[in-house]
Amino acid sequence: MLQRILSVGGAFLCILSLSAQTLVSVKPLGSRSRSAIAEDFNQPLVAFDVQCYRLLYTTRNTAGQIDTVSGLVAIPMAPTRIFPRLLYQHGTALSKTDVPSFNVFTDEESKRAWLFAGLGFVTLMPDYLGLGEDKGFHPYVHAASEAWVAADMLRAFTTFAQSYNVHTHGQLFVTGYSQGGHASMAFHRYAESVWADEFTVTAAAHMSGPYSIGEVMRDLVLSDKVYMYPAYIPNTLIGYQGVYGDIYSSFQEVFRSQYIGNIADFESGKISLSDLQVRLVAQLIFHELLCRPTRLFRPEYLQTIVSAPQHPLNRALRDNNVYAWAPKAPTRLYYCSADDQVPAQNALLALDSMLARGAADLSAHDVKPNANHSQCAEPATHAAIAFFLTFRVIGHVVDTEHPTVEALMAQPNPTTGFFWLRELPGPGRLDVADLSGRLRHTAHVDTPGNYSLDLSTWENGLYFVRFYSEKGLWQGKVLLQR
Repeated sequence: MLQRILSVGGAFLCILSLSAQTLVSVKPLGSRSRSAIAEDFNQPLVAFDVQCYRLLYTTRNTAGQIDTVSGLVAIPMAPTRIFPRLLYQHGTALSKTDVPSFNVFTDEESKRAWLFAGLGFVTLMPDYLGLGEDKGFHPYVHAASEAWVAADMLRAFTTFAQSYNVHTHGQLFVTGYSQGGHASMAFHRYAESVWADEFTVTAAAHMSGPYSIGEVMRDLVLSDKVYMYPAYIPNTLIGYQGVYGDIYSSFQEVFRSQYIGNIADFESGKISLSDLQVRLVAQLIFHELLCRPTRLFRPEYLQTIVSAPQHPLNRALRDNNVYAWAPKAPTRLYYCSADDQVPAQNALLALDSMLARGAADLSAHDVKPNANHSQCAEPATHAAIAFFLTFRVIGHVVDTEHPTVEALMAQPNPTTGFFWLRELPGPGRLDVADLSGRLRHTAHVDTPGNYSLDLSTWENGLYFVRFYSEKGLWQGKVLLQR
């Protein structure tokens, strides 16, 4: 009964999570320079060197017991600055250590921590239950644990920040890709409901996530169509069995005999999710000629799932939907129409559901219509960054006990072409970049005073203005609108 309450009972979830969190240890992982990050990502707006750490902290597992998990934190190296926080939830891990705090130098997704932090976001990436340093089986796409593990990392980070002289203010950005899109939306939902007194989300960008586990993803798997990712099925069922306890009595009840050996090896940790994926695709093609994941199931079990809406598996799938609510913070849903793993209908269903419930600042964007799931990640991430930069504030620590925010004010704003920056504290360097991060103007300002710039030949849009000097960093935005 406790397992079931943990997944659906918001108040109980809050009590457990608040009482569970402790920072256990910190391990430095390495650092990278601003110039190296900017070159790697072709992003001239990168302004900070970055240091990464692995945090171990306590949380609760799905049985309600205290557990120790890991996560990555990436810190902009500027102790006199005050930064916003960014929570990034990662995609499907193909092995136990295919997570941010173990492969931040090698994995393309995990390396985004360098970019986010280089742009001035203190970045937190939880590894999730059952992955990284944690023991046990990972409860894949289990919304509640994805949320509370992230919340506990944010709490543990408070202790870390005090010890490591990291200054943050109240801004909190939330994002994630693939499974991480599901996890970021799960956290966002809880943050604006159960934990509303503790967390205020500034803006959220959920990317290519399976938000509709109980409808869109279920229908895809049960359609008997060719789908080249069959390992998601046992990964989900084994995880939900660990949470709910009533999904099946044995593998023999669920799966055809020829597939049980590999699935059992995966559950025991003898092979990784990546290994299971390769083996199941090969087996399905050998036995069925095509990779149709429904053929993993015993016909009797499949028929029960199809015909019985209240079957425990169907209830569990619906329990982990994350779209039936209305976000308060500005929210964007990024997806690609040709996604071959997570159908775009997830984003469109979430959009319709949230708008119907009263979401005010919400939109969905097809960032690269012809891209598959892997190809969608880069344009979605760039879109999320551009969106977040319109809100991001970086302050300057004047007094370590009384930090203040330094803003650069453009007048008039919006402008039709010409604007002033008044009382620049020169000497220093002035940069103006567009939403894509492309540097459009740079100039050296020799003395304090006013500075003017004419954008009349530029395209309409939002531009980011930064002024660097020995005295600090000032930044602002100007909207060109004719």
